[in-house]
This record gives sequence, C-alpha cells and structure tokens, in this order.
Amino acid sequence: MTEANMNNAKVRKIEEVLVAQSASDGDGVRLKRVFGGGNLARFDPFLMLDEFGSNDPGDYIGGFPSHPHRGFETVTYMLEGHMEHRDHMGNVGQLMAGDVQWMKAGAGVIHSEMPKQEEGRMRGFQLWVNLPAREKMTPASYTELAAASIPHYEIEGMHVKAIAGELTLNDHAVTGAISGLATEPGYLDITVDPADPRSKELSKELAKEFSIGVPEGHTALVYVYEGELRIGTDAYPIKAGSLARLGLAGDLVIQASANARLLIITGKPIGEPIVQRGPFVMNTAEEIHQAIRDYTDGKLVAA
Repeated sequence: MTEANMNNAKVRKIEEVLVAQSASDGDGVRLKRVFGGGNLARFDPFLMLDEFGSNDPGDYIGGFPSHPHRGFETVTYMLEGHMEHRDHMGNVGQLMAGDVQWMKAGAGVIHSEMPKQEEGRMRGFQLWVNLPAREKMTPASYTELAAASIPHYEIEGMHVKAIAGELTLNDHAVTGAISGLATEPGYLDITVDPADPRSKELSKELAKEFSIGVPEGHTALVYVYEGELRIGTDAYPIKAGSLARLGLAGDLVIQASANARLLIITGKPIGEPIVQRGPFVMNTAEEIHQAIRDYTDGKLVAA
C-alpha cells in the first residue's frame, strides 16, 4: 500500500509508543515490563505485558513461587526454555518452546511457575487479560496448548503463529487456537522471513509491508521484540523492546525490517472500572479488600 493509498484508506494511527522497562517479579526474576500499572483503561481489556529472556540462570532461576490471582486471565507464551506450572486445581503443566498456557483466575487461583532448567536460555511473554464483572467470580480454569497444536500460517514470506482470535493478514483469514472469549482477544506472533524473495527494499531499513484487519473499536497493540518497523504513515521507527498502541478505527498497516519479530495483540474493550492491587483485579476497592481477606483467611480458592 503506497503512502497515497494509506492516506485515502482507513488506517490506524499511533496513539503512543512505550519502551519496555527493566523490572523484577516473582523470586527475583529479571524481566522487561512493557506496560502495566497506572491508567490501564487505555489498554482495555489488557492489563499487563512482560517479556522475560536471559541466558543467565541467575535472572530466572528463582521463578514464580506459589501466589494468588483473582479477576482476570494470564497468558504465558514460551519462546525458549522450560517452565513448570502447578496450581491448586491439581494441574501440572510443562511449558516448553512454543507452548502457551491460558489460565483463567476467575474467583481465585493459587499457582506457581518454576523453571525446570538450571542453565541455557529462558525467553517468553506473559500477558494479563481482564475479565468483565460478570465473569470475575466464575470458577478458575487452565488450558495448555502444545506448540504443535497452535495454528501456523505461511503468508507472503511471513511465519504467523495464531494463538488467539480471528483476524486477517493481507486479506488471508487467520484463526487462533483460542476463541469464544468475552473480550475477543487476538494474539499473533509474526516473523518476517529475511530470505523471502518477495521482500522488497521499502527503505534502507524496511523490507516487508502488510496489513492486519482488526475489528472496529477493538484495542490494537504491536510489540516489537526483534528488528524494527513503522506503522501507517508515521515515520517514527518502532524498535525492538517497544510497544505501539493504536487508535480504535481502521486497519493496521505495517512496514517491517526483514528480521522483524512482533506480537499483534487485539481485544474488545470492557469499559468497566479497573481496580488493581497486586495479583487481584476487580471493579471496586471493596472487592479488592474482599479478595485480600479471602486469601488471608484461606478462602480464595473456595469462594
């Protein structure tokens, strides 16, 4: 799509760009926090995105010992390494390269995510997805998706892993492994093949142009974890370790470098109050206080 065509077409514009910040969570796990914390309404229905990745066992060996959640969903996507999930429901999951864990905390879950390796690279992402009020106190559930069960697409020189949702890429339908959720999340991992002969030099840095159809009114986020890209007619380069939040109308048009790897995250805003305290996300302060009381009294997973 030429710049003139983009100006005439309905193309999403960048609202803001965030650079992931160094952080620590769990038992000293070093990671990059892409977003999370204040003013979460602008990411609705998403609450947090972390990228973790290191060759140094000291950065991840402490893992995430047993801890609670209530009121939202967590999505863990492993690129490299081996983590073990255990929860109060008796689930034991082995998350290896390419695997995804989709856990609904609902009314309450207590779980751990611990490394099952003492050396080598550990790399992946964790995304938090809010739940509407009507689902916050429903039973917890756990879904584990092996890498081989997640749909993969080869589209015009791009490798696409469809974790969730129903989107289009260059007018090709892309359907993920997870669907039917209230927030209608879309979650794609896209790798641009540097050897694809159809890639052309759009500029000194960029080689591949493509568009993603996102439902009108849905939040759209693009996180670059390798390479760089531009979005729409904006000349601002989005480099590795940066996230772009887009407007709510139009298609997503991207020009990417030949080595780019990126996450596309979309979802239907809930439009309800968000009150968070640590691992609890509810609609009111009183609901947060109740969650803390339930956990302290040993009633969180029996509520």
